[in-house]
Amino acid sequence: MRHIDREGNNIMTDLKFRVGPIRPPSEANSLLLQVTRGCTWNKCKFCSLYRNTGFKAFSADSIKEDIDNIAKLAERVMKYRRGGMAAGSMNEQWDINGLNMELETIIGEEERQSFYLVANWLIGGGENVFLQDGNTTALSSGRLTDVLKYLRETFPGIKRVTSYGRAENLAKVSAEGFAELKEAGLDRIHSGYESGSDEVLARINKGVTAEQEIIAGRAVKAGGIELSIYFMPGIGGKDLSIKNAEGTAEVVNAVSPDFVRIRTAAIKPGTELYDDMRNGVFQMCSDDDKVNEIRRLIELTDMPGKITSDHMINLLQSIEGRMTGSERAKMLKDIDLYRRLPDGRRRVFQLLRRTLRAYEPADMEKLPEQELMQLEKTALEFTDEEWAEKMNGYICRYV
Repeated sequence: MRHIDREGNNIMTDLKFRVGPIRPPSEANSLLLQVTRGCTWNKCKFCSLYRNTGFKAFSADSIKEDIDNIAKLAERVMKYRRGGMAAGSMNEQWDINGLNMELETIIGEEERQSFYLVANWLIGGGENVFLQDGNTTALSSGRLTDVLKYLRETFPGIKRVTSYGRAENLAKVSAEGFAELKEAGLDRIHSGYESGSDEVLARINKGVTAEQEIIAGRAVKAGGIELSIYFMPGIGGKDLSIKNAEGTAEVVNAVSPDFVRIRTAAIKPGTELYDDMRNGVFQMCSDDDKVNEIRRLIELTDMPGKITSDHMINLLQSIEGRMTGSERAKMLKDIDLYRRLPDGRRRVFQLLRRTLRAYEPADMEKLPEQELMQLEKTALEFTDEEWAEKMNGYICRYV
């Protein structure tokens, strides 16, 4: 591709690197480096993200080529940094106008995206890297170790490298294997457990058991790597709602992960679980059912790791703290404040939250009472099933 630099020099360049479709919200400022494509399982009934994408593990040489291109892009971006990283606004530290002007000269969508991602990463501190796609740890441990070492050697200022990993695959790796990955530079693994109930896991065709989740989690932790697992309230449906919470609590207590991240179930059109709902096999949980699951999980869990509601699809954003002692007690109290609201006001808050007009129940106090009463009247015209489906429609917009 042809590129004209800021001095007007006409040069040829093909600096780009692969980027996958997803990352956790907690990795918003991370550099995205794709080392695998797709998912090794690709059969979960609630997910259609990789349905038309075959799994591929990229070669170490191919990934290193991407790292080399990132390094060359970083050199170009760093020309627009003004002196050291002294305290001050972004515009004081970086020539943002210059960066934007150079971005406009780049021909080729992939090249433009690559330059933009590296620039954003460096402006944000250039500290963290997230390895994509859905099951990076399926890469052979030797290949992943090789890639991690090369990444750290190329960018010695990196502070954290994170990856996704399916519990099924993680359970096949020993604590010693994870310790080797830790030594090579892998700091944290995200794993979508979704549930700790075998009944729920079978219903959603997760392809893993609670026992495998425990084996995997304990090995990751024993290897010195941080573990972040995902809990999906509502994914078991109404009949398995409490079992979803109680089974997950058993797994969490057995593993003691560093983070339990709440990901409210979204029953999306185009998935097998949505078809099950339409065929009457699966009954969707209400927002209140999901809140009750979260409460039950926290109530039954006692461990130093944190639970966090770090995604916009979650109803109660204030749920964050260690799952023990006073922090756990405070979260239970906050949940109960919501549960004590009248039925109509809970529905009003759900609507306001899903339309991004409220962050927490107290935000309703900022609205005129007349508007709240009208919203409540309208909300109560729906049956429980109709309202649950309406709120699910809003959730599906964000996933």
